Amino acid sequence: MQGTSVTSTLPNDLGTARTPRQVFTALSGLIMGMFVAVLSGTVVSTSMPVIIADLGGDQSAYTWVITASLLATAVSTPIWGKLADLVDRKMLLQIALGLFVVGTVVAGFSQSTGMLIAVRVVQGLGAGGLMSLVMIAVALIISPRERGKYMGVVGGIMALATIGGPLLGGVITDAFGWRANFFIGVPFAVAAIILIQRTLHLPKPNRERVKIDYLGAILLTVGVSLLLIWVSMGGNQFEWNSVESFAIIGVSAAAIIGFIVTEFLVEEPIVPMTLFTNRTFTLSVIASISIGVAMFATSVFLAQYFQLARGATPTESGLMTIPMIVGQMGASIGIGALVSRFGKWKGWMLLGSVLTLAGVSLMTTLRYDTDFTLVSIYMFVLGAGLGMVMQNLTLIVQNDTPASQLGAASSNVNFFRSIAGTIGVTVMGSVLATQVTSHITDGLAKFTPASAGEVDALKSLASGSLPKVSELPDTIRVIVEGSYGRGIADVFLIAVPLAIVSLIAIAFLPNKPLSTKNAAQTLAEEAEQVAIDLAEAEIAAPVTSSMQLVDGSDDTSDRGDGASARDAGAEAAGARK
Repeated sequence: MQGTSVTSTLPNDLGTARTPRQVFTALSGLIMGMFVAVLSGTVVSTSMPVIIADLGGDQSAYTWVITASLLATAVSTPIWGKLADLVDRKMLLQIALGLFVVGTVVAGFSQSTGMLIAVRVVQGLGAGGLMSLVMIAVALIISPRERGKYMGVVGGIMALATIGGPLLGGVITDAFGWRANFFIGVPFAVAAIILIQRTLHLPKPNRERVKIDYLGAILLTVGVSLLLIWVSMGGNQFEWNSVESFAIIGVSAAAIIGFIVTEFLVEEPIVPMTLFTNRTFTLSVIASISIGVAMFATSVFLAQYFQLARGATPTESGLMTIPMIVGQMGASIGIGALVSRFGKWKGWMLLGSVLTLAGVSLMTTLRYDTDFTLVSIYMFVLGAGLGMVMQNLTLIVQNDTPASQLGAASSNVNFFRSIAGTIGVTVMGSVLATQVTSHITDGLAKFTPASAGEVDALKSLASGSLPKVSELPDTIRVIVEGSYGRGIADVFLIAVPLAIVSLIAIAFLPNKPLSTKNAAQTLAEEAEQVAIDLAEAEIAAPVTSSMQLVDGSDDTSDRGDGASARDAGAEAAGARK
């Protein structure tokens, strides 16, 4: 009776499963939000070399324009995830969308690489919220077993943004200039905010007190940011063994250690350390590290490869990346549907990790004149591997984590993937800058300019700015293209050992069956069990009281025991929440 009464008071969207139509209705705003995030990122990817060249930036600026957004996304992801366990998730989604749109629009008015880097931080904060909160919302609506077939539809929409974005960005850049790319997603963002408000109904966290780990957030931000500054500027702005280098890495290490200690002590940690006692979570984090490096590296450096090593225009560059996107989205949609139908996931993840290792290994063989058919095969293999692994890592963590820690667990897998990808891109960018400079210097060692155009081109290269390859004299262009082709291949060597680690981690993942209950239903059951425990404690109290009266005890202690029972029930409720 008690359990029935409790369940009847729960909202319909919390305690019961949804029909397919209800699921798609609820997903509409989330799909639109993700569409905006993906489109706004991919639409500028092919024009990034043009943007940096137009703003007078160098390879370091190129890397930091990418890194700034990735850093903000990585650092904010676990914070958004923890907030999702504490406060209204719909409100958080709309705030994240708002931040993302503001950062994206202001980026379109950038007058320097410094300004662009600054507003990319704002954009990254919003993207961190979207990437984290959308997956949490999906888990609340759809069970792990059923999630594949719905995510296949979501993946199709994302494929449209991912495949169409680079091509659309190239066309817009060639026709209207690169600034127009930053405004294309605004109408979709407005539509997403309206759809989320009208169609998305999520259970609100049942927390009487909300405590946010501000100290942990500050320490995490400081520690990770300084680490990235040290990695990206070491060897250029200061020597690795200099006082500046030791100071930066020392403060970074102290902040990270302080963050870890803080997470053990605070009531609501951003990264609950108890999660690492879960084998699935720990191994998924390890696997996410190499997946993040491979994923971000391909998105950042392929555009440079096609435009700087092969002389392609932004439009052509967008077209050339289609094999990579087709492999990734095709595998994500197809394997997601198979996982949903049969409930088997580990074999596909193992195959995906093998393909990822093969893909990054093949990328190390790139040259400026590599046959494009081979390049397409390399991209397809790598894309298929990433598509099989990425979404399933989040899926199995959500499947093996208490519903009360859903936000923290989901966001932290994304956090470690993002932070690894950010560090990886930073390191790769530094290696690329060094390698390209070395290759160009060697190539021009015996070159004697024979015209004013060649003299001007050499001066431009000496300044460190990214070259506009199409405007270079043929004699110099061949040397520059060859240097970038070899340099970009070299940076993928960093991803190979990490891909091996990912394969080993996935091999040792516990092969647990996928649950048929969504997170909202699990939370409802937990709430019902808490209510039953409290009721049983209150019923037991009068019985204990009567026994004590028979023994001659006073009723003051009865009331104390009854209160203690209720307090214990309340504590149990808090623990479950």
